[in-house]
Amino acid sequence: MKRPAVFFDRDGVLNEDDSYAFDPDKIRWVEGAQQAVKAVNDAGHLAFVVTNQSGIARGFYEERHVRNLHEWMLNELAAFGAHIDAFEFCPHHPEGLVERYRILCSCRKPQPGMIRALLERYAVDIDASFLIGDKQSDLAAAQAAGIAAYLFDGSNLHTFIAPLLTDRSYPPDQSRSYRGGAGTED
Repeated sequence: MKRPAVFFDRDGVLNEDDSYAFDPDKIRWVEGAQQAVKAVNDAGHLAFVVTNQSGIARGFYEERHVRNLHEWMLNELAAFGAHIDAFEFCPHHPEGLVERYRILCSCRKPQPGMIRALLERYAVDIDASFLIGDKQSDLAAAQAAGIAAYLFDGSNLHTFIAPLLTDRSYPPDQSRSYRGGAGTED
């Protein structure tokens, strides 16, 4: 049976975008992030993370660091009774310093590859699913994958997502305020 899914961008949505985040000791959750993931779980939706991690291609950190951070996030979320069903990350960048990651790929947002990979692995109700992102590239990836997208305004994530979970007639609004920020992973 297909289930709705919420696709979260990571940096700038779940955690503060503090420029190439990979060290759990330096991660700061966005206000309401853990509660938002729990609300998604409680609503019976799948919870996914799709994140560009060009710091790998740039040589700032390795894939294992990203996996370790995601494991730490899972443990932190478990304390709230919440969980992420799957993490997808893109280590590529066309101008990367690490040769094996210096490619144009179909997984780096705004391309929809990470979302499509999850749609292939999980029984997802595409029409009832949506993405929360903080950059136009997040919204473009969702649109290319055929799912709704909402531009997170940097406020409390739980407050932001609650109406989206209870009233799916709420139209995607790409005009919501854009917080900006470092934009390092885009």
